[in-house]
Amino acid sequence: MTDFTALSRRRLLTSGVVGLAATLGATGTALAQSSGTSRVLRIGYQKGWLSILKGRGTLEKRLAPLGVGVNWTEFTAGPVQLEALNVGSIDFGDVGEAPPIFAQAAGAPLVYASTTVPRPHNEAVLVPKGSGLQKVPDLKGKKIALNKGSNVHYFLVKLLEKHGLKYADVQVVFLPPADARAAFERGSVDAWVIWDPFLSSAIKTLEARVLADAAGVANNRAYYFTSRDFATKNIDVLKIAIEEVKAIDAWAAKNKAEAAQELSKVLGLERSIVELYVNNLRYGSLPVTPDILAEQQAIADTFFELKLIPRKLNLRHAAPIDLR
Repeated sequence: MTDFTALSRRRLLTSGVVGLAATLGATGTALAQSSGTSRVLRIGYQKGWLSILKGRGTLEKRLAPLGVGVNWTEFTAGPVQLEALNVGSIDFGDVGEAPPIFAQAAGAPLVYASTTVPRPHNEAVLVPKGSGLQKVPDLKGKKIALNKGSNVHYFLVKLLEKHGLKYADVQVVFLPPADARAAFERGSVDAWVIWDPFLSSAIKTLEARVLADAAGVANNRAYYFTSRDFATKNIDVLKIAIEEVKAIDAWAAKNKAEAAQELSKVLGLERSIVELYVNNLRYGSLPVTPDILAEQQAIADTFFELKLIPRKLNLRHAAPIDLR
């Protein structure tokens, strides 16, 4: 059995990370300058695809002729990663749909750099193996666990709307992934809305059943972000970083077995779990267009209506530099 609770808790623990990021960011800049480089790209990452890029060192090789060093800082969760961007400790990273909304609401100088293709099969509503719930309308009046203000929060709202239900028709229980999994196992909740790799783990180890995934409801993209200042001054560096991200993505799409093996080591999960995750994943990176910003705008508007953010946002303010 995978120590999945430990993994999820590592991702959710945030105490002291921003201070560490500031220290490491300053140290990385100093080291880069002392080694003869004139600029540095400070990358904040969570365990995942960027970990593979880091391990291969190809980005460093591409940037060396430009006199650019690379500094990597690992984070446990997207919100902390974006707080590090807000205080000027990192320049680039990857995150899901929801954290950038909260970062922009908090005044972070965030701009989108790139995005993935939609990945709707990597988030879903799960029910226990023997549950009598067979379709989405059956969720009316039921207890549903989810992580507050996350991509799946938005997904649930839109899924209910699609099936003629209101958000108020269900009993939402806000729990982070580790606690939600425990509640799901105990039978304290009727359903759990969750993303990968937690999703694949529950299917594999708990025999949970997918009631509905996000297909036709939400796109569930991942985003690569940077700061307005960095993008303005270092467009050449940013372009190379995105090219290297695309290269990892293209390799994974053609080598799923190898990608699952490598990613399972990074995540500390059983290979069978990661294989399910990787096989359900759609691959490809795209520029952030006005239409894609409109998708984020819809999420921001929903979060404002749910009173999760204090003000309405204009997502054009976070548009890539070439769209501004």
